[in-house]
Amino acid sequence: MRAPVFATWLVTALAALLGAVVVAQETGRRAGRGEEYSLPPDARALRIGDPAPDFALKGVDDRTYRLADFKDAKVLMVIFLSNHCPYSHAAETRLLPLAAEFKPRGLAVVAINPNHPDAVRLDELGYSKYDDSFEHMKLYAREAGFTFPYLYDGDTQATAKAYGCLVTPHVFIFDGERKLRYQGRFDDSRFADPATVTSPDARNAVEALLAGRPVPVAETRPFGCSTKWLTKTQEVRAVEAQWKSAPVVLERIDAAGVAALARNPTSKLRLVNLWATWCAPCVREMPGLVAISRRLANRDFELITLSLDDPKHESRVQAFLESHHVAVPNRVQRSLKAEGRRTNNYLFADASTDALAQALDPEWRGPLPHSVLIAPGGKILWRHTGEVDTHKLLERILDELGPYYK
Repeated sequence: MRAPVFATWLVTALAALLGAVVVAQETGRRAGRGEEYSLPPDARALRIGDPAPDFALKGVDDRTYRLADFKDAKVLMVIFLSNHCPYSHAAETRLLPLAAEFKPRGLAVVAINPNHPDAVRLDELGYSKYDDSFEHMKLYAREAGFTFPYLYDGDTQATAKAYGCLVTPHVFIFDGERKLRYQGRFDDSRFADPATVTSPDARNAVEALLAGRPVPVAETRPFGCSTKWLTKTQEVRAVEAQWKSAPVVLERIDAAGVAALARNPTSKLRLVNLWATWCAPCVREMPGLVAISRRLANRDFELITLSLDDPKHESRVQAFLESHHVAVPNRVQRSLKAEGRRTNNYLFADASTDALAQALDPEWRGPLPHSVLIAPGGKILWRHTGEVDTHKLLERILDELGPYYK
């Protein structure tokens, strides 16, 4: 190889190698932050110093907001939140007082929900009575007491992609020139109790910018519920199909077996529903009860159905349960195995309903449907005769379980 040609080849090879190293370093840095694997191909991750991407999103007040609507603010916080995420719920216990404290000094806060409701599995909604739809955003913002705009990005997710929203909550804080000066977590606690915070990162950034100082820590690792990208709807459909094909097991039970269930020696809340195929209100309420069971599948909760049909009609009961997909969630199946049980669907086999009442709830007067919510240890927390309002029932259960991770 002649010298000039070799020199040209060497320069080209070194340049290619250097370029590969730079790309590898950048890819590794992004992968270390989870971005390479968490963001869609058409999304980008904002870097410190980048300008704030514009948006045009509808808020829960039905007004469309743009970046220019916050032009007078000295500091702008864009925080991605969601109705269903317990990490968002926990951060909001600090976000709301922070927004009120610093608003007079020039801080503007805008919250954005990046999720499409169809991309959220039912069992991911176990910490809220709301889903991530726009209509539920209105209800959630009112109940939570939001004092700042709450915007919906779920239909296109264009804003979440422009900002590089990895999770809820994910915080982006911009200076007066709308250059990014902080991005990451709200603070270092995933719990609701403010006393568990040891590093108030977003607060530190806001205070520094309002005082004209550099942000002490410009980037932290965001932590929370992953952004529910529209591509996840395929997973949701697959989970739905899997649920509909899940086996439904029915077993007979006597009064002594019911008494054992009522003692509830587990750590779970037990909702026991007395019903029958010939009972119209029972039939109407069953889909809502199944939805609650699925919604709370990953929490300390289980639905137990107890049919009072004549045992000779067992096949009818089995067919009804199968048609309504009254299966047992996977996590509950594992706990049943530990208890030595196979199912949560039973057919009462004894003749005496007095024995059933004595075993389960002596205050039951006899009509169907009848439901009781039993705490660990056997205390009845709630009882209801007649068709239940499943929305109110879910709210009652969540009051016991709480809206946060523990």
